[in-house]
Amino acid sequence: MANRQLLDELNERSREVFRKLVEAYLETGEPIGSRTLTRTLTEKVSPATVRNVMQDLEFMGLLSSPHVSAGRVPTQAGLRLFVDGLLEVSDLSDADREMIDSTVQSNTADVTTLLDRVSSALSGLTAGASLVLTPKHDEAPISHIEFVPLGPERALAVIVFSDGHVENRLFQPPPGQTPSSMREAGNFLNAMAEGRTLAELRQAIESQIAQHRQDLDALAQQLIDLGVALWMGEDGTHDRLIVRGRANLISSDERAADLERIKSLFDDLERKRDIAEFLQLAENAEGVRIFIGSENKLFSLSGSALVVSPYMNADRKIVGAVGVIGPTRLNYGRIVPIVNYTAQLVGKLISDRGQG
Repeated sequence: MANRQLLDELNERSREVFRKLVEAYLETGEPIGSRTLTRTLTEKVSPATVRNVMQDLEFMGLLSSPHVSAGRVPTQAGLRLFVDGLLEVSDLSDADREMIDSTVQSNTADVTTLLDRVSSALSGLTAGASLVLTPKHDEAPISHIEFVPLGPERALAVIVFSDGHVENRLFQPPPGQTPSSMREAGNFLNAMAEGRTLAELRQAIESQIAQHRQDLDALAQQLIDLGVALWMGEDGTHDRLIVRGRANLISSDERAADLERIKSLFDDLERKRDIAEFLQLAENAEGVRIFIGSENKLFSLSGSALVVSPYMNADRKIVGAVGVIGPTRLNYGRIVPIVNYTAQLVGKLISDRGQG
């Protein structure tokens, strides 16, 4: 939405200068000067006019100057704006189509072998590193699950299924989680996981949360009716129980025991909520995204970009993805149709074979 508004702020001349500059940069990898751009513009203007436009674009954060008196290059924000709003995707060439068809439409019955060939074909066609995410085994029973912290904003869910298949899924953990809380979540889930799929495991935890909520409500309501406590929350939610008059507790061991049980239920409920959130994040872990530069926390240090496209099974469910990793100055116009076409063929093959 922000990019759409920013693009609307550019007049026709600024938009053309920006588009031509990014296209030239993606082709050469070099800073682009005003004289070079002047020769490619539809409107006949002077280099000085183009320089003024480039300065305005630099002020907007879309361009930058690597060196004094040098040309401009697009910033990460500029590349994102270009990809989202100005990228002209070319048609898939006959040569690229034939190469992908010959790779995907092979006679191999082994999906793993097929995806290995797809990976090699994508690397060869795009001169980048390929990425292939295999179909998820969400419908197979879980044997073991573990959460491994990789940093403040990243964690890895290692899921071992009963058929021996192992999946590693990256996700962003809820704020404030520690390695010990992740270990506790894994231990709790493993105690419940036997014979259950991810979806069934999540349902079992949600059922426990609902039961604890009912127990907590019933027990706390007794104290509220007696005037010992009251609910305090936002927007009508029961987030906290406020105890009134500690002297009331001294005369009643039973009430003290009830309050201790309520505290225990609150703590247990909070733990199960955290664990349920972990599981939800692992189940829905992002396998398909498009990242440019630091948007991608995996590859930001190398200034790279990731272009991926999902493939689906016969039920139109995303089961995996194929993609290409390369420098931020990827030839997006050519690579996007290659990746998308490959994903469509892989999905059709997966569906035809009833896998995924």
